[in-house]
Amino acid sequence: MRKPNIIPGLAVLLITTGIVFSAYKSKEINSEGLKDYYQKYFPIGVAVTPWDLSGDKRNLILSQFNSITSENAMKMGPIHPMENTYNWKIADSIASFARINGLKLRGHCLVWHNQAPRWFFKAEDGNMISKETLLKRIQEHINTVVNRYKKDIYAWDVVNEVIADDSAYFRKSPLYQIAGEDFVEMSFRYAHQADPNAQLFYNDYNTEQPLKREKIYRMLKGLLARGVPIHGIGLQGHWSVNNPSRSELEKSIALFSSLGLKIQITELDVSVYGGNQGGQLIQGNAQTAVSEFTPEMEEKQLKQYKMVFEVLRKYKDHITGVTFWNLSDRYSWLDNRGRKNYPLLFDKDLKPKKAYFEVTKF
Repeated sequence: MRKPNIIPGLAVLLITTGIVFSAYKSKEINSEGLKDYYQKYFPIGVAVTPWDLSGDKRNLILSQFNSITSENAMKMGPIHPMENTYNWKIADSIASFARINGLKLRGHCLVWHNQAPRWFFKAEDGNMISKETLLKRIQEHINTVVNRYKKDIYAWDVVNEVIADDSAYFRKSPLYQIAGEDFVEMSFRYAHQADPNAQLFYNDYNTEQPLKREKIYRMLKGLLARGVPIHGIGLQGHWSVNNPSRSELEKSIALFSSLGLKIQITELDVSVYGGNQGGQLIQGNAQTAVSEFTPEMEEKQLKQYKMVFEVLRKYKDHITGVTFWNLSDRYSWLDNRGRKNYPLLFDKDLKPKKAYFEVTKF
C-alpha cells in the first residue's frame, strides 16, 4: 500500500481547523464532520490501514469519524500466520490509535475461510484435520485474540461470509467441509465466553439479494432459537451505482431487525461501475477500464449514496453503526479488481465529493 503524501502546511492548518474546500458549488465543510451530522443517528466509522494513522489521513479520520475498523490486520492470516505465532504489532497500533483518540473500535474478523493461513486446516502429514481439531483451533484463536483486545473492541465480526452465492446453502469452504454448520455456532459461543460484554455480529455481502437474504435469515433464526449469542448482523454494503434498490435495502433491514438483531453497515462503498458488487468480484457485465472519475459516474454515485443514507436514517432505531471501507479514493480495495474505482465520499486529494454534501444535507 502507498505511504500517505505529506500535504503543505497551509492545508494541514485548514484541515485541523475544520475548513476543507471543495469544488462542489464552492461550499466549505465547517468544523462538523460525518460523525457530527449523524450524532443523533449512529456512529460513522472507517476501515483503516497503518498508513492512515498519521499526517493528512489522520486529520481526516479524526475530523470525520468516531469509529474505526482494521481493514486487514486483525484477520486470521495476518495476525496468526503460524500455529504458535501471533503478529500483534499492526493490530496493536490501530487499537492504540482508537484508545488515544477516543474512537470506538470494531474487530474484523475472527473466522473467515478467506485470508486464513493454510496451516489452520492441515495436520502435520498434510491431510485435512478432524472436526474436533478444527473447533479446538478456532477456540484457541478466538480466545487469544478477543482477550488481547477486550478493553478496546466493543463489537466483533465473529463469522464472515459463510452463505453461498449460488443455490447452495452454505459455502463449501474448508471450514464447512471439515465441521459442517457447527463451526458457526461454536465460534459465537467461544467469542462470548472470551468477552461476555462484546457485541457479536455475523457479517456478509449481497444481503439485499432475495435468495441470499433468505438463507442468511434462515441460518440466523436457527442459531438464535438455539440460544447462540448473536447480537447483530453486518450488512457489508459493498454496493454499486445501481445496486441495491431502495426497496430491497429496506426489506433486508426490516427482515433482520425482526429477529431482534442490531444492524450495522460494516464495509460501505459505492462502486462507480454497475453490477452486483460483493465479495472478491463485481458480478455483472464486463466494464471498460476508465481511469477518470467522470461526471456521469459522479451523478449516479451521488444519487445512490443519497438514497442509501435516506434509508439508514429512516431505520435509525435498528442501525447501530455505519463504517466506510477505506478512507478515500486515493486507495480502495476495489482498485485491486483490475481498474481504478472511486467508491468513497472523499477524493484522491482527501477532499469531499458531491456525494458527501448529499449525505450530510438533511
